[in-house]
Amino acid sequence: MNSLFENVYQENYKKVVRLCLGYVNGDEALAEDLAQEVFLKVWQHLPSFRNESKISTWIYRITVNTCLLELRKQKFNKSTEEVERVPIESDEEITDTGFQMKQMYHCIHRLSKENQSIILLVLEGVPQREIAEITGISHEAIRVRVHRIKTSLTKCVQNENV
Repeated sequence: MNSLFENVYQENYKKVVRLCLGYVNGDEALAEDLAQEVFLKVWQHLPSFRNESKISTWIYRITVNTCLLELRKQKFNKSTEEVERVPIESDEEITDTGFQMKQMYHCIHRLSKENQSIILLVLEGVPQREIAEITGISHEAIRVRVHRIKTSLTKCVQNENV
């Protein structure tokens, strides 16, 4: 089981951290803490994993639930205070990218928790059918939501740039 867990951990850790980053407004330390909590749960429950879905789908579901639980516990402030602490490189292009990412996280945090889950999974490259399985929403509804969320985020980011 140790080698199975190590493989699962290696294949999914970075994805889980990126997904957590979206929930915690870019706070890397908190995202890494949440990822560790996710993998503790994976370790504890791996023997009971029934292979009814892909293991990555199962891990994403644990990640979404863990992040939402943490946000409820902390009543996380939707401001961008935490992102302000993220150091931005001096190179102009990297600074511009960092600024855009900060704006995107800010706009994502304006979405409902369910829509945050959907768009963060999309940004992670999870197929829409798998997102439907993770969220319990029909594939067709996911397709419509993704389109609406992207439109909303585009407007939000453009308004932030004004």
